Amino acid sequence: MKRLVITGIGTGIGKTLISSIFVQALAADYWKPIQAGSLEETDSERVHSLTTHPETRIHPESYRLRESRSPHEAALSQGIRIVIAEMVPPGTARPLIIEGAGGLLVPLNETDLMVDFFETLDAPIILVSQHYLGSINHTLLSVEALKLRRLPVLGIVFNGNRNQETEALILRHTALPLLLRVEPELQWDSGTTQKYARLLHTTLRKHELV
Repeated sequence: MKRLVITGIGTGIGKTLISSIFVQALAADYWKPIQAGSLEETDSERVHSLTTHPETRIHPESYRLRESRSPHEAALSQGIRIVIAEMVPPGTARPLIIEGAGGLLVPLNETDLMVDFFETLDAPIILVSQHYLGSINHTLLSVEALKLRRLPVLGIVFNGNRNQETEALILRHTALPLLLRVEPELQWDSGTTQKYARLLHTTLRKHELV
């Protein structure tokens, strides 16, 4: 796996935490093409603080947008138009974890969506889900959107409080493997990342993905 895309069923469900786990487990590099908001403490900086592999490189974003809004609106507010062709994955000899912004159908400009960018990457996708009222629908719709585009999905990561019935239903309907379940933690540091990275690596080996 030279590249992996981390996406989610929406915003604020833990894609960056999950990205840090994959970076640690695969001794990978990290790249978030679009950072919208929180420029004082970016997702790239957070991944850097949560991972410990000495050769991991955090690659600079293609777009750094000041406002925490949809990428197309945040870009317009700065007089910028996001162009997919300008988001070129960095070269690296290591695996590259690519974190998307928001969900699959987030608009990048007046015509392109985040999933349109994913189609250019030739990379399998990890879908992050979290339980809340409506999350089953959002998860199944996300998987359907990926299947419609014929994008390969390696599996699902559940982040947050468990709901065994919901998880079983989602896995049954999607026929996707559960790659990792991340529990609520009182605090999260590099040691926590390493703990989950070990669990993830075991699962990836089980499914012959590493």
